[in-house]
Amino acid sequence: MSDLTQAAWREKLEKDTEAVIIDVRTDEEVAEGMIPNAEQLDIFQSQVFMEKIQTLDASKNYYIYCRSGGRSAQACAIMNQLGIENAYNLMGGFTEWTGEVIEP
Repeated sequence: MSDLTQAAWREKLEKDTEAVIIDVRTDEEVAEGMIPNAEQLDIFQSQVFMEKIQTLDASKNYYIYCRSGGRSAQACAIMNQLGIENAYNLMGGFTEWTGEVIEP
């Protein structure tokens, strides 16, 4: 797992052809907006979250965010334990995101 600043996350993401963005926030939080091209996978729905994580392609790079960076760090750690080495946590999360935001 790597913790990345907003700038480093965006820079790495722009150059990454194997990027998958995952939003681990709740439905209520997602209603406030999302980072473009993200798919939601609520970490609080633990069974669904674990089932989905176990089906991910370990060769891809995963950019994970939540509201403030705590849950996304937890998600990255879980992914690492399951053999997904390229999981990047957005430090500060959506709260500090200054990039483009879309409606869910």
